[in-house]
Amino acid sequence: MTISVSQLEEARVALDGPLYADIAGDMQVSFEFFPPKTEKMEEQLWSSIRSLEPLGPRFVSVTYGAGGSTRERTHATVARIQRETGLAAAAHLTCVEATREEIDAVAQEYWAAGVRHIVALRGDAPAQGARYAAHPGGYDNAAALVAGLKRLHPFEVSVAAYPECHPDSADATADLDNLRRKIDAGANRAITQFFFEPETFFRYRDAVAAAGIQAEIVPGIMPVTNFASVTRMAAMCGTAVPSWMARLFEGLDDHPGARQLIAATLAAELCRKLYAGDVRSFHFYTLNRAELAYAICHLLGVRAQAQAQEVAA
Repeated sequence: MTISVSQLEEARVALDGPLYADIAGDMQVSFEFFPPKTEKMEEQLWSSIRSLEPLGPRFVSVTYGAGGSTRERTHATVARIQRETGLAAAAHLTCVEATREEIDAVAQEYWAAGVRHIVALRGDAPAQGARYAAHPGGYDNAAALVAGLKRLHPFEVSVAAYPECHPDSADATADLDNLRRKIDAGANRAITQFFFEPETFFRYRDAVAAAGIQAEIVPGIMPVTNFASVTRMAAMCGTAVPSWMARLFEGLDDHPGARQLIAATLAAELCRKLYAGDVRSFHFYTLNRAELAYAICHLLGVRAQAQAQEVAA
């Protein structure tokens, strides 16, 4: 078999890349959770939080349901994290189905509870498939929400970014203009929608820089434990699912353990390639399960803080 020069070059680059064992853990990680609906789910959530806490994440965020459907549960979860752990808690907040006064009141409650970080999002329409419409008397969009939060208190604010363009954006240019408005309103960073190939992120990062937007862009990483479920989510948010991923998960419906191993491998490899491209911050969508996020962080050289101190000693 004849091996082309380009193939040899690709192999050399792969071999010279930062193998997992050589990654220094010189990065920041953050984790996203969703508020539990049942007592059993609450137990799982807090088990996950306690498992990931020793990794010293930059922050942990808690999502907020469409139309404020999880408002109380989100607030209770965030307040408890802030109160009972050493973690910096970030609360998701959306513009959906609420007036400015109502949203401001929620933000004031967070500030009073010691929460200093908000993930500010426009949000989606409460009815699946319906077109988003601003609530009468509410914030029109995420940029307006960011500005409103900054008027209340000096919150740290993260916003969303879409490497493959938000479904409601007319085109990539309009999408970048929307990101610019959020950053100009005072957002500190943007966290991306999940994606599955490193080139997707690198192209977006270059486009953001070319547009003159100076902001930290943190890749959002989604480990795929349920391929069918992630495919549905990807369709709703405009994320491309590569055909090779479908082939890897084919035939594994009755093999959850194998799915987890493959999910961890794929996500860790994505992070390794992003790391090789000078990415040093990662945000993990945990789905309230610690094992995958913990394993991926371990492969990337992130260690429990007590363990890291022992090694340094």
